[in-house]
Formats: sequence, C-alpha cells, structure tokens
Amino acid sequence: MTLAERNTLFRGGILITSVALIGVGIISFVIMPIYPAVLAQTVKRSAGIFQILGAYFVQPSPYGPVVSIICAMVYACITLVVIYRYFEKTHSPEILYIVLFVLSFALEGSRIMVPLKLTYELPSVYLIMASRVLLFGRYLGIFSLFAASVYAAGLEIQKQSTTILLIIFSTLAITRGVPIDGLSWDSSFCMISGYPAMFRIVEGGMVLITMVSFFISAYSRGTKEYIFIGIGSLLAMVGRNILLGSDTWISPFPGLAILCIGTWFICMYLHRVYLWL
Repeated sequence: MTLAERNTLFRGGILITSVALIGVGIISFVIMPIYPAVLAQTVKRSAGIFQILGAYFVQPSPYGPVVSIICAMVYACITLVVIYRYFEKTHSPEILYIVLFVLSFALEGSRIMVPLKLTYELPSVYLIMASRVLLFGRYLGIFSLFAASVYAAGLEIQKQSTTILLIIFSTLAITRGVPIDGLSWDSSFCMISGYPAMFRIVEGGMVLITMVSFFISAYSRGTKEYIFIGIGSLLAMVGRNILLGSDTWISPFPGLAILCIGTWFICMYLHRVYLWL
C-alpha cells in the first residue's frame, strides 16, 4: 500500500469517526431519560479489571456506559487526527494496523442501541446486529495490534493487503459464530454473548504474545524503541479493558488515560524507528 493510499484511508477513518461521534452524541443526549431503566434491567455487571477490583465499593451508574462510549469515540477521532498529522509522510507498515486498532473504538457507538431499543421498542434483532458490530470492532482491534507486532518481528511488507483481509475475515467468522442473547445485557450496555471465559483467555494470550513480539523485534533488529512500543501495547490493552467495561462515572477516565499513554508510547517510538527512513 502506497503512502497516498494509506493517507486516504486515514482521512476516510477520521471522517467516518467524526460523523459517528456526532450522531451518537446527539442520540445519547436525546434518550438520556431512559438510562436508569436500562440499568435496572441488566442481568449482570460488566466484566473488566476495574469491576473486579471495585465491585464492592463502586456501584454501576446508569450514565457510566454512555460516558465510556463517548470517551472511546472521542479517543478514536482525536488519535486518528494525531496519527495522520505525524505519520503523513512517514512510511511505517505497523502504523496501518495501529490505525485499525484505534478505528475499532468508533464501533463502540453500537452500544447505544440498547437504550434506543427500550426507548422506541425496537425488535430484538437490532440488538443482535448491533452486538455483532460491537464484537467485530473489539476483535478487529485485538487482531490489528497483534498484526502490528508480527510486522515488527519481520513479516514481509508485500503481504500487507493479505494480512488485512485475513484479519477482517477471521474477525467476521468469530462474530458470526458467537451466540448472542437478544434479550439480555450487562451494566455496560453490552449484550450477553457466549463463551466469555474462553474469549478472555484468548484475548489475554494475544496481548502477551503481542508484547513479547515487540520485545523480540527490539532484540532481532537491535532497536530499543520496540521495547517501549511493547510496553505501550500492554498499557493500551489494559486501558482499553477498563474503558470498554466501564459502568461507573469513575472508571472511564483512568481507563482512557492509560489507553492514551499506551497509544502515545506506541506512536512516538514507532515514529522514531522510521523517522530517518
């Protein structure tokens, strides 16, 4: 993929994310009165690091998930602009996958379908469709960050388009095969889906492999910047876990902060690697 094609993709991502952010922001404000009723009908608390540690101290808020959704979409929009600004003339195969990781946060807006369903009494099929969009975005983000680490470890650049297609098809296969309960959701406005424990184990394993792959790249290439990129990838995933699972007023902001710090590590040191190329 040429720089011009890649930059066109970046600009398209910025445009789509901005429009989605405005739309979800307007909708979330209009249907605000329904949020307490949505929380009252949750079947369980959302999974996440913060929820595990603070379950007995901080109770879910009906507005916490909406804050989480808006924070995720704002992060995606601003980060895409910053990446485009600093990598516009810098050729880095890894940054394309980092952009896909960032872009996946825009799909968190699909969670707004849960309060929309209650507000306008929509059929449950809309919840299932929105949930599959959400799952697609979350696994796209994980696989994209993993692909960035694989490229850093030495995957041939000529196979970039093939890798993107493989990520997309693999993600589609997973999201189509996961059973979803169209009548139940948790405290973060996520529909209840099947095999949660298995997917958490797979996600944790891929995060560790991603970090280790960047460390291996630092050794094999003799480039110490990849050590910090690996640390950044771990921080980004930890922050992502906290942010996306947030169901209180408190947790979205530390999650967003850790996510931003991790992304900053990744982008800054990746830019240093390719600055003079």
